[in-house]
Amino acid sequence: MSTEETPSTTEPALPEGEFAWHRLIGVDELPEGRVGAVTIGHLNLCVTHTASAGFGCLGNACPHQGGPLGEGSIEGGWLRCPWHGYDYSPKNGVPPGAFADAPAAFRTEVRADGVYVALPVETPRPRSVSDVLVETMINWGVTHVFGMVGHSNLGFADAMRVAEERGDLTYIGIRHEGAASFAAAAYGKLTGSLAGCFAIAGPGSTNLLTGLYDAKTDRAPVLALSGQVPSRVRGRGAFQDTDLAAAFADVARYSQTVQAGSDHGELMTLACKTALVERDVAHLVLPDEVQELPAPESARVGSPDGRSGDRRIAPPAEAAAAAVAAISEAERPVIVLGNGARDGIGEIVALAERIGAPVVTTFKAKGLISDHHPLAGGVLGRSGTPIASWFMNEADLLLAFGVSFSNHTGIAEYKPIVQVDFDPMALGRFHAVTIPVQAHVGVAAHDLAESVTTSVARRADMEAEVASRWAIWRDEKASRRADDRGEGINAAALFDALGRLVPADAIMPVDVGNNTYSFGRYFEVAQQSVLMSGYLGSIGFALPAAMGCWAATRSRPELAGRKVVSISGDGGFGQYAMEMTTAVKYRMDITHVLLNNRELAKISKEQRAADFDVWQTSLHNPDFAAFATLCGARGIRVTSLDELDDALAAALAHDGPALVDIVTDALLV
Repeated sequence: MSTEETPSTTEPALPEGEFAWHRLIGVDELPEGRVGAVTIGHLNLCVTHTASAGFGCLGNACPHQGGPLGEGSIEGGWLRCPWHGYDYSPKNGVPPGAFADAPAAFRTEVRADGVYVALPVETPRPRSVSDVLVETMINWGVTHVFGMVGHSNLGFADAMRVAEERGDLTYIGIRHEGAASFAAAAYGKLTGSLAGCFAIAGPGSTNLLTGLYDAKTDRAPVLALSGQVPSRVRGRGAFQDTDLAAAFADVARYSQTVQAGSDHGELMTLACKTALVERDVAHLVLPDEVQELPAPESARVGSPDGRSGDRRIAPPAEAAAAAVAAISEAERPVIVLGNGARDGIGEIVALAERIGAPVVTTFKAKGLISDHHPLAGGVLGRSGTPIASWFMNEADLLLAFGVSFSNHTGIAEYKPIVQVDFDPMALGRFHAVTIPVQAHVGVAAHDLAESVTTSVARRADMEAEVASRWAIWRDEKASRRADDRGEGINAAALFDALGRLVPADAIMPVDVGNNTYSFGRYFEVAQQSVLMSGYLGSIGFALPAAMGCWAATRSRPELAGRKVVSISGDGGFGQYAMEMTTAVKYRMDITHVLLNNRELAKISKEQRAADFDVWQTSLHNPDFAAFATLCGARGIRVTSLDELDDALAAALAHDGPALVDIVTDALLV
């Protein structure tokens, strides 16, 4: 906007009602002809200094599109908006000509110790729609939200800030939104409870999708919260305008856009309930202008009271009787634990002890039973032990609890199978089973143990057989620990050291690749809790998941004090390496064990198996230990086996985030 007029230099009126004088800047801080920005309380102000008007103070938002006037310039005595060139008087904000859309202006006064401005006394922050939403999700048990604050989610962020100041919520600011959704997914996998992930419109929210798909495929509850562009420009090609309802339609079991006239507490209640009951992803889209709307006087905060029932459902009598008969007739029953057995593991192990049945697990269920239990047979399938394979082959009845029958697991579908699951769609999902039982796994196991009359005399024989198979496998592992090609530490030796040094009750998120297959095969679980990106199989899961697990140790009394030890390869760590700074910022007590073989070794292995040349799998890595140190963590590099135990012990003892960068042999897995 060009003008030949002279800008008005009339002093702005003093604020109506109660006001106070505040020191704005020093007299010499802002040169003549310059513009700056100052924040006082919650007011963001534009400060000007011109020859004709002296010092002036305006609101820092252009009335047209909110352009930051404090980043503007002085031209011909006028203050020019940096976004689209509109001019205003730097003294009182009056525009030239017939224009009337002026920013707020405030009276200034030059005193001996600086320039002062008269500002209205700040009123209490009004309760907003976002406050109702945040208070509702807290009522539903949300204690942690992982995310990134940005221009399209500021209103909701401010409501979370207020909740955090009350002590009701913890917000963790991450470096990439994918880490936020993985952290929330891991929190859900570990606890069965709800954490949130939070992003802006457009790319911020689309970055959440991979972690949310991980939660969906592994049946973990997650609450996703997306900022959105203002409704008046939605669908018109505005900056970061993305159809989030369409983008999240496949991943979210529940997805709704919050409108001005919505029942806001009810929308959040339905989101939280769906995530928890369905063990799935729920998603709310928050248009920018709706977040800051005053909450209606009639607004009700939602809560879980009276909104869901007890899901510990007993099995139907006919199915239970058939299962009892099958168990009583079997000579070599074997129990298979899937990740869905997590909520009833005590009752299932009691059933195993009652009938003398060996217990094997899917890879996702590793850790649900200690490998030192006399009936435990380890992991079944591609990441498993020969012990589990032996008992699968010799079984005459399989009792499958919370199992999905993934092709990676290797459950023999030709065997007689009693399958127990709460989800009717999971029963016989890929093929018919002999006896499908719809029930809570723990309740069903308890009822079966109470009803079965099979003698437990054979238990001692099965324990002896389990012990014999473990002895054979441990001898084999000891032999492999001695392998050395001079290319780094072998997997058998590394996981033997971890088995000796990691706390028995540690929480262990693992990644994807050869490192994870070797973990499944070699690491013997005590009482550790193991988490992974099971069915999505997403590389990069481990470190963000460790952040979610650490958060759970802070919010769940039953997890308090447990150490978090995450494991990945160099390829996986590289995906979210900068989250090491997040771990440092929040002083997360995480030890990350990095198997560094300088390549995507699992892909190299697959290329060889398919008779392809190994191509484009090598990696150029930094010194990861030095990188961790630069981030503020404890970084330790290990290049030989004689350094391994001391390095792991030092990292585990460190109070805060630590990384052990271990040079490993890509072929000795």
